[in-house]
Amino acid sequence: MATQRELARMAGVSAGTVSNVISGSTRVSDAARRKVMDAIQALNYRPNLIARSLKTNRTHTLGIVVPDITIPFFPKIVRGAESAARERGYFLVVLDSQGSHELEVDMMALLRQRVDGILLVTAGDYKWSASSVAEIAAGPPLVCVDRVPEGLETDSVCVDDFGAALLGTQHLLAVGHHHIAIVTGPLTLRNEQERLRGYKRALKEAGIATRPALIWSAGFEQDQVQAVCERGLRATEPRPTALFATNGVTGIYALRALYEMGLSVPETIAFATIDELIVEDLFRPRITSVVQPTHEIGYQAVEVLLERIARNGAAAAPSRVRLPASLVARDSSRFSPHADSGVAPAIHSQSIDKTESGCI
Repeated sequence: MATQRELARMAGVSAGTVSNVISGSTRVSDAARRKVMDAIQALNYRPNLIARSLKTNRTHTLGIVVPDITIPFFPKIVRGAESAARERGYFLVVLDSQGSHELEVDMMALLRQRVDGILLVTAGDYKWSASSVAEIAAGPPLVCVDRVPEGLETDSVCVDDFGAALLGTQHLLAVGHHHIAIVTGPLTLRNEQERLRGYKRALKEAGIATRPALIWSAGFEQDQVQAVCERGLRATEPRPTALFATNGVTGIYALRALYEMGLSVPETIAFATIDELIVEDLFRPRITSVVQPTHEIGYQAVEVLLERIARNGAAAAPSRVRLPASLVARDSSRFSPHADSGVAPAIHSQSIDKTESGCI
């Protein structure tokens, strides 16, 4: 089995640099880290984790808790987190809280006994008990990812939610839409609140008054999204010419609801969403998306976490990283003169077969 001295010779660096890369205890240059990682791969180096943990009192394992691993957004974050962890010689344990705050708390308690640091995508904006907050503060470092629950003063890495919604709404305004509805996820989540605020700001900057009738709040269930979309479209006059969804789950269910109600996109109503939809290229028309840098969110979250670990949890102001989203304009957000003509197909109600793909 290769030794750290052999790694140092192959990489052309000192044994101390090899030790720092493997332990993650001290930052080294990207060039030196890459040389060491290439040598580790070439020599098939496998550290003795048990011996190392006994010596350093660290497991070189990180944990991440996500609310629903079946939603494509979260595995992309996990992939970025794993990449950063692996580059620094850490393993990543992934747990799924299934949207349950109680399960989330139990999982965090389990991880605190086994990992050096935790990444958390909280299941919701729940009120954390004083005892849970105290346990978190006394445990290994924590970085909140994507969602920042109220009451937890900790490091966080998220997209700029306000800016993402501002960008998407401004795009719809720029192509000619003035009656823009928004369908959101649960407004108990602070990131959804920020996205609604971005939508309102874009309208205000364009000199357009916010119409409460065009703000549709739903959960993450298909039936809920279908119901608010159908109710909103039936009750609103003039009917919106565009619909903006604040996340991918809500977006795909909203899009399917539009099709079920006999509306065509973008001929009778334009559509855009935050997040790429699954197998986007199979949708016709192609969907305009405000894309979150999911891989970078996960990657930077681990970097922030490891910096906190390197400081041994020393008190410091929480690091708040907010990454910009980017707009990918496609066919679904085009302006159609038919959308403002006042003539629209009848909206009819049908139950949605949940086994359908939603692609046309």
